[in-house]
Amino acid sequence: MAEHTVEKIGGTSMSRLNELRDTLLIGERQGADLYGRIFVVSAFGGITNLLLEHKKTGEPGVYGQFAASDNSHGWHDALNRVSDAMIEAHSSVLEHPADIAQATDFVRTRIDGARNCLIDLARVCSYGHFRLSEHMLQTRELLSGLGEAHSAFVTVLMLQRANVDARLVDLSGWRGEGDVSLEERIMGAMEGIDPMREIPIVTGYAQCAEGLMREFDRGYSEVTFSHLAALTHAREAIIHKEFHLSSADPNLVGQDAVRKLGRTNYDVADQLSNMGMEAIHPKAAKTLRQAAVPLRITNAFEPGDPGTLIDDQPAESPNVEIVTGIDTIALEVFEQDMVGVKGYDAAILDVLTRHDVRIISKVSNANTITHYVDTSLQVARRVEKDIEKLYPSARVSSRPLAMASVIGRDLNGLSCLQRGLVAIAGENLEALGASQGPRNVDVQFIIERDILAPVIKALHKTFIENSERTPLTKAA
Repeated sequence: MAEHTVEKIGGTSMSRLNELRDTLLIGERQGADLYGRIFVVSAFGGITNLLLEHKKTGEPGVYGQFAASDNSHGWHDALNRVSDAMIEAHSSVLEHPADIAQATDFVRTRIDGARNCLIDLARVCSYGHFRLSEHMLQTRELLSGLGEAHSAFVTVLMLQRANVDARLVDLSGWRGEGDVSLEERIMGAMEGIDPMREIPIVTGYAQCAEGLMREFDRGYSEVTFSHLAALTHAREAIIHKEFHLSSADPNLVGQDAVRKLGRTNYDVADQLSNMGMEAIHPKAAKTLRQAAVPLRITNAFEPGDPGTLIDDQPAESPNVEIVTGIDTIALEVFEQDMVGVKGYDAAILDVLTRHDVRIISKVSNANTITHYVDTSLQVARRVEKDIEKLYPSARVSSRPLAMASVIGRDLNGLSCLQRGLVAIAGENLEALGASQGPRNVDVQFIIERDILAPVIKALHKTFIENSERTPLTKAA
């Protein structure tokens, strides 16, 4: 059995790399205790937004400027901003001038290489035989890989300066063979590396024939992480965040009210993903499950705390573990002639798929099908129009709502549906709908958006704070 772990550090935590050095990466460790760990790193916080587009606002980065611009000024300026931001990021965490100079040279080499590549691509596509649109996925992957290569290189410099044996494992395919599978890319890069004698620092982005961004877009680092853990038969896979996996958002219900989970299973992790609160991407979780690699979620800045273990074990007893919520759009299709007629549901699903709309939940009766979806109202309106073309006599509407959910490995016998409705009503609030599946792992409450926060507070108070479980400290 392998003795090593594979551990992932997110972008926000990476921006505090010098703090991680003194806690997670080195801390009190000495000698052999430093090793037996493979780290997969994300780009420094904000860098991928500048390379691609802002994750929340959609403001275009280099990729967006290159895809949309009729001239080169926009994306050239955007690439310059990336270079400046990268240099600023490593200058704030590296201490030795030689390391800063080396990292700056690395940035300029990669940025100049990417710039020349995009110039050549634009020149080739100026001829009618070539279309830029056919190369945009590869362009997106090229740009994205710059961020992780930079952060991994900086991490190695920092560790080596502290007399730790560390090695850069660059999976980004920079000037390398392009037509290899993800497994070949990982195993080829790891060949000859003994994690018990050195610390491999691996890029979160891996260039491969499958094209990770085609399916996972910016969730690719967790896919790399999970495959690396599975392929190297890791003892455990660990994701380091800036907070513990807790019973609710501590900013919402209060720091003193939340509890660290400590233990849960992949079923709960899937429910969290469905609610937009990903502990790990569902397909990354599937890779770990199939390889029988347990997953641990920890606070990167509390290395002495074991965090929360996620595996396939059932709960010892029924218990609510998490209360969370998400904004949603209720897409309702009412058609009097729907009764006894097949095909409506399939046609609606086809439209939702075509518009890349994620379904959170669904309810239906004799003549109405309602999908609760994770999208914007603007996209929902386009979906409405397409459905109305298919069914001219149907009444199609979209309404902004919210969904609060009570989640646990085993909710049997807890009367969560009834108690949840009572808790909501007890705060003089109203649930528009509620549902519970036969597997008893979650209960969903449909509410108006403006009462999502107080509903989560009410549910958390009923199921977590007033339960007999002992609060766990440091559950941020």
